[in-house]
Amino acid sequence: MLSNHLQNGIETAKSVWSQIPKYEEEEEDGEGVGVGLLSSSDKRRAFVESLDYEVIENYAYREEQAQRGKLYVGYYVAVKWLFALLIGIGTGLAAVFINISVENFAGWKFSLTFAIIQKSYVAGFVVYILINLALVFSSVFIITNFAPAAAGSGIPEIKGYLNGIDVHGILLFRTLIGKIFGSIGSVGGGLALGKEGPLVHTGACIASLLGQGGSTHYHLSSRWLQFFKSDRDRRDLVTCGCAAGVAAAFRAPVGGVLFALEEVTSWWRSQLMWRVFFTSAVVAVVVRTAMGWCKNENCGHFGSGGFIIWDVSGGQEDYSFVELLPMAVIGVIGGLLGALFNQLTLYLSFWRRNYLHKKGKRVQIIEACLISILTSVISFGLPLLRTCSPCPASSPDSGIECPRPPGMYGNYVNFYCSKDKEYNDLATIFFNTQDDAIRNLFSAKTIHEFSAQSLLTFLVMFYTLAVLTFGTAVPAGQFVPGIMIGSTYGRLVGMFVVNKYTTLNVEEGTYALLGAASFLGGSMRMTVSLCVIMVEITNNLKLLPLIMLVLLISKAVGDAFNEGLYEEQARMKGIPLLESRPKYEMRQMSAKEACGNQKVVSLPRIVKVADVVSILRTNKHNGFPVIDHTRSGEPLVIGLVIRSHLLVLLQSKVDFQHTPLPYDNRVGSRSLRHNFSEFVKPVSTKGISIEDIHLSSDDLEMYIDLAPFLNPSPYVVPEDMSLTKVYNLFRQLGLRHIFVVPRASQVIGLITRKDLLIEDSEDSGNVELQSTSVRAQHQDRSMLTGNVETERPLLSGLLS
Repeated sequence: MLSNHLQNGIETAKSVWSQIPKYEEEEEDGEGVGVGLLSSSDKRRAFVESLDYEVIENYAYREEQAQRGKLYVGYYVAVKWLFALLIGIGTGLAAVFINISVENFAGWKFSLTFAIIQKSYVAGFVVYILINLALVFSSVFIITNFAPAAAGSGIPEIKGYLNGIDVHGILLFRTLIGKIFGSIGSVGGGLALGKEGPLVHTGACIASLLGQGGSTHYHLSSRWLQFFKSDRDRRDLVTCGCAAGVAAAFRAPVGGVLFALEEVTSWWRSQLMWRVFFTSAVVAVVVRTAMGWCKNENCGHFGSGGFIIWDVSGGQEDYSFVELLPMAVIGVIGGLLGALFNQLTLYLSFWRRNYLHKKGKRVQIIEACLISILTSVISFGLPLLRTCSPCPASSPDSGIECPRPPGMYGNYVNFYCSKDKEYNDLATIFFNTQDDAIRNLFSAKTIHEFSAQSLLTFLVMFYTLAVLTFGTAVPAGQFVPGIMIGSTYGRLVGMFVVNKYTTLNVEEGTYALLGAASFLGGSMRMTVSLCVIMVEITNNLKLLPLIMLVLLISKAVGDAFNEGLYEEQARMKGIPLLESRPKYEMRQMSAKEACGNQKVVSLPRIVKVADVVSILRTNKHNGFPVIDHTRSGEPLVIGLVIRSHLLVLLQSKVDFQHTPLPYDNRVGSRSLRHNFSEFVKPVSTKGISIEDIHLSSDDLEMYIDLAPFLNPSPYVVPEDMSLTKVYNLFRQLGLRHIFVVPRASQVIGLITRKDLLIEDSEDSGNVELQSTSVRAQHQDRSMLTGNVETERPLLSGLLS
């Protein structure tokens, strides 16, 4: 029954692939995606655009590479490491600022509320609601009026960016500001969400802004930072930012590296691994330094925590074989509840995007405020209905203080209790910050602190609040709510095990930890990175095998019903992710079948300016094959020119010519009219559009030779290649376009492994390469010479 409902939900999500919020439709109108092989039915994804991760090896690029020596290569690598350092410092400082602000707002809120409830619980209730409402209102107001792209966790959008999809607005300076201050308001306001997901988005924004030299719109840019101007380099920086965000959020540097590798990136290499690891290490140092400074009471209410967020090292030392069954049950529960959470949030997000949020900003603000009031009423009101329990007997050296005032760090909170030596177990987890509530649930040597009734009540109510809160117009992460939910039912299972196996040394907090891991695995479907993160934040390596067990089970159970949380949300938002594995149906399809009967829009080598303008105005394709003719008159595909490069040529006008004659590549001065950086689209804007270009009637009658500006070596596949191989090639290389051509008529050579092994010779100006040819003629070929003229024209042999 559940499986049928979940499957129907998946089909519903597929039917609304393209639905996007109103503000995105207005901002992104006219943007396209893909190559000139897409049909008009793909207009529904028009708010996204593919990124050019492939190197466009035109003349400008080749001249720039020829002018660079070994000294520049060393400088280039050094600058990458410098940027990794800056990303780590920036993300660490942003995380410290968010944490200090949230802890201080929460501390002031609980301190004031507790001072008031000593006289009147009604007055304290009103003050508690108003403070939460003010914080949440500030968050939703910032998001709806200043930075709409900062809503949500941002991880699906960043995952799409690293997958090759550019969603406009997700890496802007205002998005960074909205994410930081919006997270402070939403988390400090007590909503059922966390700051960990937004910190990943924050790190990505910091990395992107550093990569482009700052924000030109707000006049906060520096020319010396404007070094990385290609999408490939920016992709590496954003990857470092994502890892830095996780490292700062959980104080788990190794977990941050693995999160970037497992969850968000589609392309990875060993050099990037080192820089990501270095960035995470820098974040750890920054956070550690800040926390050491805060321990001297320099940060207000913040400073009592440590680098390990929830230390369970003093808990259960070992486990027995009979405990594996209840632990496996925890994994199954986590998979079921995680899959249900994904489906419920998908239904609710679909309804919000298509009905509720289309009614305007005012409705989004009212919705968030109503959820804030509901959350405050439940977290304050439900503990009032709970009967207090007597404090347990404890020795003076046990470190257990009972009772404690509300909002203070520790267990056994005294809330609406008639006697001094009593505590309210429901208030211990409800009327508290989420970090402190999780610390209480994970705590060791606190058997029977929580009753089953209180844990069930909290599980149902907090699960409901988490589902309702997800998708509101505030920055929202799901890591901490997931840990809260999982640790609750994990502790319930632990209570059963304690009562069932009285002879074993069992800690309920251990099962709470396993429950938290199981729910995150069942919802987000992470395994390796999540396992390491849980070990780092709990400081208990002995539980590693158990965490691995529950993660594998919960992920397997969740995968039986639907996809992970981020994949479901990305699909619902219309972000066309290419997953790591192609669909099974692609095995039976060829590249030609995937193209269908769509007409390819191509350009001649010598093209009239009026024709270029007409083509750019009448379609939204981003890539155009360029066709020339051989001496015998046969058509020949000589390369690919992309839309943004054509727009640069039209705007500059310096390459316009009066006659339709080929460009003379022997005249070196012509090729220097354009720098390679001129063809790079700014990351913070949509770039030039055809409507921004004004041409006179005389300009329209002139011609452009596209040969110097096209990519002469695009990736090409035969028409009968299976779509599975095309998919793997496209995703693994991070491509934007692939040409589908008929079967080749001849073979001019065969490259093997040894052809790719370049050996340095004594002459540093030449690098020799052994070649294997089907003609069986082995000869040495000199490559990478210092002569620019011999390196420049790949097409000269065909077009001369």
